[in-house]
Amino acid sequence: MNQVTVEWLQTIDAIKEVPAAQLQWMIDNSKHHVIPAGDFLFKAETPIWGTHFIITGRIRVYRLQNNEVRELAVWPPRSIAGYLPFSRGKVAAAFGEALEDTQVMSLPIEKSPELIRNHFELTQSLVHMMTDRVREFTSFQQQNEKMMALGKLSAGLAHELNNPAAAIVRSAESLKKHLQLEPDTFREVMAIQATPEQVDAISALLFSILHETAKPVLSLMERSDREDELLDWLDDHHVANSAEVAENMVEFGFTISHLEAFKAHVREKDISPVFNWINGSLVKERMVQDIEEASKRIATLVGSIKVFTHMDQGHDKQLTDIHNGIRNTLVILQHRLRKGNVELIEHFDETLPKIKALIGEMNQVWTNLIDNALDAMEPAKKGVLEIQTSQDRHCVHVSVIDNGPGIPETIRSRIFDPFFTTKGIGKGTGMGLDIVMQIVRQHKGNVNVTSQPGRTEFKVSLPIQG
Repeated sequence: MNQVTVEWLQTIDAIKEVPAAQLQWMIDNSKHHVIPAGDFLFKAETPIWGTHFIITGRIRVYRLQNNEVRELAVWPPRSIAGYLPFSRGKVAAAFGEALEDTQVMSLPIEKSPELIRNHFELTQSLVHMMTDRVREFTSFQQQNEKMMALGKLSAGLAHELNNPAAAIVRSAESLKKHLQLEPDTFREVMAIQATPEQVDAISALLFSILHETAKPVLSLMERSDREDELLDWLDDHHVANSAEVAENMVEFGFTISHLEAFKAHVREKDISPVFNWINGSLVKERMVQDIEEASKRIATLVGSIKVFTHMDQGHDKQLTDIHNGIRNTLVILQHRLRKGNVELIEHFDETLPKIKALIGEMNQVWTNLIDNALDAMEPAKKGVLEIQTSQDRHCVHVSVIDNGPGIPETIRSRIFDPFFTTKGIGKGTGMGLDIVMQIVRQHKGNVNVTSQPGRTEFKVSLPIQG
């Protein structure tokens, strides 16, 4: 083990101006030890017990996220770590693993009162170092929190986009196969000797039915009865493929009166080819509708993402309806609501005035609060998420309410503290609610929480005049 000297400590920039006598006091009162390669100087969730000076070797600092190692830094010789004067940290937030045999000088935390009382310059240097470290680490953690949120959203969006995309592929393939059958239907239709007036009448009747917007909503029993009714009529008139024709016609709201109306324009021997031509048109219409609906779903998701991230917009506060951000957040988190079997209740005051806000940042607030609520309800595999908006003379209010187990009173006052989390290692950084509070305060607002088993409410209040 190398002998630590005052001259060596003076090569560390952070303490090079500290009087030699104070550095010697620190050497004399420190523990000098070696951490074997692979062992730990500290572990996450264990008490911080001293101020550590890396003499030789290297310490790798990392956290576990989703059971994966995320490296934060590698500390070379002359690094200072661990407890610093006036720090409120009591437990380590990460792991410190020796990459090789590492010599460390550690000043025990029990010596801190004497350090602060008798060694001003040394205390001052370490405090200055602490403020720099907090600034850097907070910035890193905020960025990390954003990346974790982006990862969650990306996974959800991939799921949400996959469903309509798959529907489009399926419908396109079905449409292609259906069109390959068209020559047979075309041959039968061409054999019909119909006047132009008959063709126009049949086409007009078909498209009038397709364009009806108020189609009746049938129960399963009513639908079955309607199919049987149409099937009997079609069989009585010797229509080929009658079961499929009846099923598709019920889908589009056809009734016996519609069938009789078509029959009035067709010779008896031509009823089967005409009704099968109509059926082919209905099949194509349904496939096109499926493609259109799936495409609209994708367009809606893309639009929500664009509004959510506030792309192509400036970074200044802008007048906005907060409901837009909340609704877009819910669209993006829709997969989590379905996966968690969560019922969504919206009580929105649509008369809320617009407020001035940084839209992208406020969307991060809604994401964190809703995501936390879903996390709280996850163990029960079901839940109720309620979102309320209201106003008074000075503020608009947004409440995110869940029926999870609640927040114990013993930790309620700490939930907004940086790095505090009730989630397991790797499942949360403890920065989500801290970021929520920072953003809301940036908007001159406030966040309050009330909680009891079965009802936890986070209430965000934002001034109407931003």
